[in-house]
Amino acid sequence: MMRLPWSPVPLVVAQGELERAHIIAAALLPAMVSGVAAFTITMFGAPYFIELIRQLRGGKRIREELPHHLSKSGVPSMGGFLFTVPVILLTVLYNLINRYSMLLTVVVLTLSAALGWVDDRLTTVRIGGEGLRARFKFTWLLLIAVAIVAILHIPRLIAPSQQNTVWIPTIGFHSMLAVIYWPLAVLAIVGSANAVNLTDGLDGLAAGTGAVAFGAFGGIALLQGKLYLGEFCFTMIGALLAFLWFNVFPARVIMGDTGALALGATLATVALMLNQMLILPVVGFVFVIETVSVMLQVSYFRATKGRRIFRASPLHIHLELLGWHENEVTQRFWIVSMLAGVAGLALAFS
Repeated sequence: MMRLPWSPVPLVVAQGELERAHIIAAALLPAMVSGVAAFTITMFGAPYFIELIRQLRGGKRIREELPHHLSKSGVPSMGGFLFTVPVILLTVLYNLINRYSMLLTVVVLTLSAALGWVDDRLTTVRIGGEGLRARFKFTWLLLIAVAIVAILHIPRLIAPSQQNTVWIPTIGFHSMLAVIYWPLAVLAIVGSANAVNLTDGLDGLAAGTGAVAFGAFGGIALLQGKLYLGEFCFTMIGALLAFLWFNVFPARVIMGDTGALALGATLATVALMLNQMLILPVVGFVFVIETVSVMLQVSYFRATKGRRIFRASPLHIHLELLGWHENEVTQRFWIVSMLAGVAGLALAFS
């Protein structure tokens, strides 16, 4: 068996790897086309959507305890529709034929965006409400998560050999008991949705870190040979980048719960479909530290009867109060998310 002069790998293996690389490269074309299509549709529709929300007085109400953000009051909200709707349409039209597992992504995007829209609608300037009660929102998120995990166990959609399976770095794919997998999977979806929602507090923060996270999982999907899922991830990236065009400081539109809940729940669902549940906290490291900062703040406040660890939570507000400009926080968190995405991509194949 011949060997390449610069490598101990047999020539036949090198040829096999070359063929695999050609397959992945060929799969990049439809994925990129879907991403460009989503970007174009979102870019074209955004100005009309923003103007419509402005006329309907659908701007976001800012809490009085955030005086440094009061200038954002009235900025059109519910911007999550700008990337969820194009992604749903493109997935149904071009990524669903003989790929019925993609129904899962459509379902989670639709249900979580609808729940977020109800909350956003109640907190607009026009209505002036306080939004959905936290317990009510959590209950519905929990029901959505249970439904998604149940769908993951339909043999016609997901191969039985992949059910209840997770990738453990340095060990490989490992099958879990259902009594362990189900609670962890539900927690991943609910936790990710809430984590992105907490992160969505600065212009461009959630959209930018979300695009990076989907980029990491898109790469993992293509390398695993799950081309349809990679195509979906690139569609999300295209729509998110177009949304980011209007969401960077100073934002012309705000994602709101409509986008944040959909973004987080869908990201977790993609991770579960790739059997990469344990990689999700790595890729979504920014979302994790934002959530942990809130948990630490609340726990310490209750334990010490009023004392605080941070000036405010989540972490991005604390950094603002320390003197960081909003753009500094956002862009540095983008950098951290890129590093986390590379780390997650490496761990997914280690």
